[in-house]
Amino acid sequence: MKKAGNAERTGSPSQLIDARIEELGDWRGETLAAMRALIKRTDPDVVEEWKWRGVSVWSHAGIICTGETYKNVVKLTFAKGARLEDPKRLFNSSLDGNVRRAIDLREGERIDEKAFAALIREAVALNESSRRT
Repeated sequence: MKKAGNAERTGSPSQLIDARIEELGDWRGETLAAMRALIKRTDPDVVEEWKWRGVSVWSHAGIICTGETYKNVVKLTFAKGARLEDPKRLFNSSLDGNVRRAIDLREGERIDEKAFAALIREAVALNESSRRT
């Protein structure tokens, strides 16, 4: 799967994410915008970053998750997802590794916002506890 819009850009990370969402102009942009808003509501102290020539990144004491857009999915990859509790089984991709876990959202799919917010809070707590040790 090829990512759309990997061109080099300038601006703050938030501006670059805004531009990416606008550039998509379809369900993927809407989905990325909705997930971004949920992340920011859940953790008002989250820091937005733009890395690897076109990947939205949300951090707090370390990377929480990334947001990538492909032709058929919006992929939210949690940097330490394998260490997070996922009782609602939101993780549906990248399940074989020992570190990351991802959520692939396809057109028309909805996410359990409470369960997603719990993953965000847990990822932040894990990052903060790792930083202290």
